[in-house]
Amino acid sequence: MIKDPKSIRIVFMGTPDFAVASLQALLDQGFNVVGVITAPDKPAGRGLEIQQSPVKQLALSYKLPLLQPVKLKDPDFLEQLKAWKPDLQIVVAFRMLPEVVWGLPAQGTINLHGSLLPNYRGAAPINWALINGEKKTGVTTFLLKHEIDTGDLLLQKEIEIEEADNFGSLYNKLKLMGAAVLTETIERYVQNEITPTPQFNAGQSLKSAPKLEKETGAINWNSTVYAINNLIRGLSPLPGAYAKLDGKMLKIYYAVAIEEKITVEPGTIETDGKNYLRFACQDGWLQLEEIQLEGKKRMKTIPFLQGYRFS
Repeated sequence: MIKDPKSIRIVFMGTPDFAVASLQALLDQGFNVVGVITAPDKPAGRGLEIQQSPVKQLALSYKLPLLQPVKLKDPDFLEQLKAWKPDLQIVVAFRMLPEVVWGLPAQGTINLHGSLLPNYRGAAPINWALINGEKKTGVTTFLLKHEIDTGDLLLQKEIEIEEADNFGSLYNKLKLMGAAVLTETIERYVQNEITPTPQFNAGQSLKSAPKLEKETGAINWNSTVYAINNLIRGLSPLPGAYAKLDGKMLKIYYAVAIEEKITVEPGTIETDGKNYLRFACQDGWLQLEEIQLEGKKRMKTIPFLQGYRFS
């Protein structure tokens, strides 16, 4: 007998803002969320005050049962999870689950991922799609299995990446698109309207999305102006691509690529001290439009130049 999608018992797992849209969509559409699992509270910000995750804040506002395990194999946590009797688990931007967790519900565990799998498996798919200059990306729902982001596909939806997109704008688009695809997935999956499809990647050279390291954001001026601008887009506003200006770290949030033949060394700085600041690249100039110098606030380049003295 096919169950009513709104009656099955769902446990939701997620932590950051990206997951909030999905949990909100489930609640708005009347799905039966019987419990929420999120990361433990942790110190954050300049004052290192204890912060609740965005998902926890939403769960508390709806008075949903909540668990915040430190270890996902902890016997007490597993007993509490089993007591919720989930028919289906939903994972959005959480952490890698052991089989004892993802294999618990009869209908399995569905994950929402911010790429068109099998490409961009890993922790930072939105960033890497931009860094690599992709023209399209999307979201995928799939069933969890042992290897990360390799489970059978359920639904995918594609979106064009616009030239004006950066990580912040694309993140917000995929967050909302993902929530809609997730609710559609649950409706159709529970009613047996979706056949899970294995991820075929034999002979394909797949692009990955590893965790971002600090070194990821370091700009190499010997690269093409196109590649450098994509790095900036992929890391803006967070964590930020960076270079050096007078020995200090300079984060670059927005720039304009100017492709033209240059006669100076890559990394050379050119400015009139008033209206423009640009760096030479392999095949052109990168004109900086929005920046943040170490120890200063984020600002547009022209006001920055008005108050800055080059050493």
